[in-house]
Amino acid sequence: MPDFRFESEIAGPVAGLDEAGRGPWAGPVFAAAVILDARRLPAFLRDGLDDSKALSAKARAALDQALRHAARGGLARLALGAASATEIDARNILQATFLAMRRALLALGPPPALALIDGNRAPTLPCPVRTIIGGDALSLSIAAASILAKVARDRLMARLGSRYPEYGWERNAGYGTPSHRAALAAHGPTPHHRMSFAPLAPWRDLTPNPESPTH
Repeated sequence: MPDFRFESEIAGPVAGLDEAGRGPWAGPVFAAAVILDARRLPAFLRDGLDDSKALSAKARAALDQALRHAARGGLARLALGAASATEIDARNILQATFLAMRRALLALGPPPALALIDGNRAPTLPCPVRTIIGGDALSLSIAAASILAKVARDRLMARLGSRYPEYGWERNAGYGTPSHRAALAAHGPTPHHRMSFAPLAPWRDLTPNPESPTH
């Protein structure tokens, strides 16, 4: 289970950063930055925070709400950043993910003493950075960021899904499920699809019409 072992190695505030949505065929990539008060963190969060992929949607939603409540009480600082499908196509998914992380960290306020990044590659940030492979299962701050980013992105994709019901984004969050692939074959891409991704190659030279009923 994640704990504060990495956060406690340095004096000053430490932010955990993680992303959600690198793999989907549609929608933005999200990132979150989180600073937790290790001394006053409620037990529900200390015991419940984990890699978002290891949690049910219900558990993620409850922890997301608890994190926001903790922030209102001054026990945490939270911020989100995103990069759009257009930015993903222009920059590539890795650089767009780094952009989302930078936006999240900048939205957090004054730079922390250290940023902990899940994975083995990191963006250029206005503070020292440490990468941690599997960090969302090791660091409470990164775990919190993974939950915030995942919940925020899933909610956005559900809203987009109501505008583009053929693609089932409220269920697949833009990932390449068989039903999503079938919808692409039947209706083509939307303005929210990542045209640089390989499954979109058949439509790459076409410009989707945002006024079309199916787009």
